[in-house]
Amino acid sequence: MTRSQSRKLILVLSLAAVAAGALSACKRSNGQTNASASASPTPAVVEVSTTAAVMRQLPQYFEATGSLAANQQTDVAAETSGKVATVGVDIGSSVRRGQMLVRLEDADFKDRVQQTQAQLDMAKATLDQNRAKIGLRPGQKFSPENVSEVRAARAALELADKNLRRYAKLVESGDVSRATDDQQLSQRDQATEQYQALIHQAQQNYATVANSQAAVDAAQTNLSLAKRSLTYTTVSAPMAGYVSDRPADIGEYISPQQKVATIVSLNPLRARIDVPEQAIPQIRVGESVSVSVAAYPDRNFSGHVARVSPSVTATSRTLTVEADVDNPNAELKPGQFATIRILLPHSAPAVLVTQRALRTISGATYVFVLKNGFAQQRLVLAGPS
Repeated sequence: MTRSQSRKLILVLSLAAVAAGALSACKRSNGQTNASASASPTPAVVEVSTTAAVMRQLPQYFEATGSLAANQQTDVAAETSGKVATVGVDIGSSVRRGQMLVRLEDADFKDRVQQTQAQLDMAKATLDQNRAKIGLRPGQKFSPENVSEVRAARAALELADKNLRRYAKLVESGDVSRATDDQQLSQRDQATEQYQALIHQAQQNYATVANSQAAVDAAQTNLSLAKRSLTYTTVSAPMAGYVSDRPADIGEYISPQQKVATIVSLNPLRARIDVPEQAIPQIRVGESVSVSVAAYPDRNFSGHVARVSPSVTATSRTLTVEADVDNPNAELKPGQFATIRILLPHSAPAVLVTQRALRTISGATYVFVLKNGFAQQRLVLAGPS
């Protein structure tokens, strides 16, 4: 035997004892004499092939089972009442954000928009008329002195006051009579009253402008509400995803906040697992995750640890961990049972053999080791392949 054969070698599913036992049983069944049966048969030599076991550092995993869930899921409801006129999606439909799901009959809503638009136009016309009365332009600050009638009355008042002062001096010099001076005083008083009356009238007109502006604002608000209500007749998808439920049908009358569809986002999916207390120090956000499901036995889906609960569940003494699993083609579905492996940051030594060298008997795994020229069966614990 060479030096390389002196190491522990793995036999590939070739058992000399099994072959020899089968040969002996066959001879006894052919009616040999007791003497020949009692003679010790010479074991047949069976040629086998061997391969060396390899020691390597392998990455370590934490493995657990859990369920897949949608990353986002929302029930889409109508924001106004009405009869369903059009349905744009069905269960399983792929939708983009803003896509129409359901449209309600909108004739009444359009009439309301036209009505409030007419009211707004009328309110604006009234506002323009009231502004014109006091000479007020849009955005201009109001002052009674800017009104033309008030400016004319003020000029008349200033002239009357000037004449009154002049006639008072003439009375003192004896050039005019006291009666003429009294007449000028009366004219000045009339001009003062006229000026004050026009200022009051201008202020009243400005109050009318303010009321007209308030009416315009109210009409504008009503128009905005009517237009918004019209947009509510189209129920759109709030996010991209797939339709998992669509209870609304054409002709059905729906009320506000009544669900018309359910949208789920499938990329990424969430995988939730419960980690035992002793494994908590090994779990970190960002660690790689490998996910497998029964529907795709030969495939693994990658992801990473995205969320770790800050507290341990008191009843089970486990920590809830969520991983985001890449699902660009929507092959994985929410609700599927999955096996999740979390790649740990450290590795450990392991003995590697070929898959053909393993033999499973009654659920236990064995290999054959060549020692001193004989094959010895050894019980082993098989790791991941």
